[in-house]
Amino acid sequence: MKKGLIVLGIFASLHVFGWGIIGHRTIGYIAELHISKKAKKEVARVLGNETLATTSTWMDEIKSDNKYDHTHKWHYVTIPDKEKYETCDKEPDGDIVQTIERLINELKSDKLNSVTETENLKMLIHLIGDLHQPLHVGNGTDKGGNDVKLKWFWNNSNLHRVWDSGIIDGKKYSYTELGNKINHVSDEEIKIWQSTSVRDWAHESMDIRDQCYENIPENKNINYEYAYKNWALVQQRLLKAGIRLAGVINEIYG
Repeated sequence: MKKGLIVLGIFASLHVFGWGIIGHRTIGYIAELHISKKAKKEVARVLGNETLATTSTWMDEIKSDNKYDHTHKWHYVTIPDKEKYETCDKEPDGDIVQTIERLINELKSDKLNSVTETENLKMLIHLIGDLHQPLHVGNGTDKGGNDVKLKWFWNNSNLHRVWDSGIIDGKKYSYTELGNKINHVSDEEIKIWQSTSVRDWAHESMDIRDQCYENIPENKNINYEYAYKNWALVQQRLLKAGIRLAGVINEIYG
């Protein structure tokens, strides 16, 4: 087995989560504000009484069901520094890029039964969010920041957890409050953001992940200053994820 695949396997064993509940629901909520009327009807048909926001955490919830153990590796990808997705070692059981591309193609095919279509859409909602969390595109050295142990506001944590939920939860917003706060985007920005590919999004997260490692002192105690210096980036990633999720759903159903 190649070294890169060993790293991927270790990363998977950690049951890595993406954005926390507020982050994922914020992304789903923003997407709801930007999908077409036709897409809204189709989403309601597929999800029933659920919304893009409320189903956004389903893929993390099913980690407690061993029937879905095969999906654990779909939440992330490892692209070492100075590499591209196309050239890096691939996880045989799938990664977040492969899975998003597959889900989109299957949903577009109009050949799925109702149960599979519902599960595919729920997974797509979640994984597009995950791909915009910079540490879900790992560098292959620290399991997506899970090995970077630190104190977050004087409590034991790790860098991945801080980016998943620590920074966002510290603001005490509801997902609708946060969504309304950041949902300010021009038509031109929407056009540009939605014109990019899934692999572009992965490379974008890869290009900005170094910022996650900045401003960590030697004693590994981070709090107000670290949150302040990274809050703008967190908001931007949530907004881009929501806008791009809307674009994909419009492409499939709109």
